[in-house]
Amino acid sequence: MTRTGRRGRLWGGAAIAAAVVVAVALYWLQPWKLWQDETVREALPAAAAPSGPGAPAAVPGAQAAPVTVARGTLISHEHATTGAVELIRLPDGSHTLRLANLDTSNGPDLRVWLADAPVKEGVAGWRVFDDGKHVSLGKLKGNKGDQNYPVPADVNVAEFTSVTIWCDRFDVSFGAASLTAV
Repeated sequence: MTRTGRRGRLWGGAAIAAAVVVAVALYWLQPWKLWQDETVREALPAAAAPSGPGAPAAVPGAQAAPVTVARGTLISHEHATTGAVELIRLPDGSHTLRLANLDTSNGPDLRVWLADAPVKEGVAGWRVFDDGKHVSLGKLKGNKGDQNYPVPADVNVAEFTSVTIWCDRFDVSFGAASLTAV
């Protein structure tokens, strides 16, 4: 084999390796999401009262409408983030976390977490939420708008003092809010 032939195969192999590295990096980082907005406009959920034969009668003094039990305002961490957070108890006793007027960057693998970590401003607050107790309420539905996240029935909401928009891929908070009882 000639020297030129070996050099050609070496360059071909290097080009293939570089293409694989670029493809993996693009899949992992998903940089196009920084320019894609997903807006969600969900109405506040209302738990339906049981009805029909055999349904329990209305209990006098029972909650008839959703009640906000805690709220907070989102601050920016890794990405500029604004909006309001409300922890809402529905008439059936279940809880929902509501993000209102959310505005943050889109990103790969964003989640909504309830956490027991204190919300800290600046870089000091970027990575604290996975240090203690936290529960994921699911993938972020959109990086803009109003959206609801049901809290699992086995979660004691009193144990959690904050909410974060958490990037699972890079273990960093995009933004967070302290929950203050109403």
